[in-house]
Amino acid sequence: MQLSYTEENYLKAILQLTVLDPLKTEVGTNELSVVLVLKPATVNDMLKKLKEKKLIHHQKYGKISLTEEGRLIGMSILRRHRLWETFLVIKLGFTWDEVHDVAEQLEHIQSAKLVDAIDAMLEFPKFDPHGDPIPTREGEIEMMFRQSLDEIPVHSCCKVVAVKEDNSAFLTYVNKLGLKIGDEICLLDKEPFDSLLTIEMIHATHVVSSKFAQNIYVQIVPNR
Repeated sequence: MQLSYTEENYLKAILQLTVLDPLKTEVGTNELSVVLVLKPATVNDMLKKLKEKKLIHHQKYGKISLTEEGRLIGMSILRRHRLWETFLVIKLGFTWDEVHDVAEQLEHIQSAKLVDAIDAMLEFPKFDPHGDPIPTREGEIEMMFRQSLDEIPVHSCCKVVAVKEDNSAFLTYVNKLGLKIGDEICLLDKEPFDSLLTIEMIHATHVVSSKFAQNIYVQIVPNR
């Protein structure tokens, strides 16, 4: 099915707000409009088109979910995006804070042969540079249990597995702290008044904000 760039962007956004969120299966029009930075009326017009193409389930004023075909197309778009991000970092020397906007453009190239060739060249990576799982060619995705840094108990140690926010400003700040996917962090303290966290990394100790901690995904390191 031939879709416009805008239609693909809607499907990917709905996928990320529903299928990839373990707590949700549907999303409201207003929430979708906030994510897409569009007026609800504009979003409603596009939802009608996607429903006509049988890519979403949606009743007027009701919640939105993907049909099976919509889910598969959304997964294909997400796969292309995350493979392009991985390719740009591994093969072209981009940094992880540079790749999102470029991949947003490249994800609309629909050549399955090209995408499969990139996947093979990269030796079939499971995760992109931000720690997010890459869907398979069949539209399956490996979801792993993870928590945000602000959710773990004080005096726990954890491994950084992904970042939630992939905008350049946030990732540049993460770079400034010297933090990378796979690094270990220990949470030394959490200030009750303003939720500032004191974290210990391999080479330094930092005080970070709750907003920062909410955007770092981790897994607890047992017996530490």
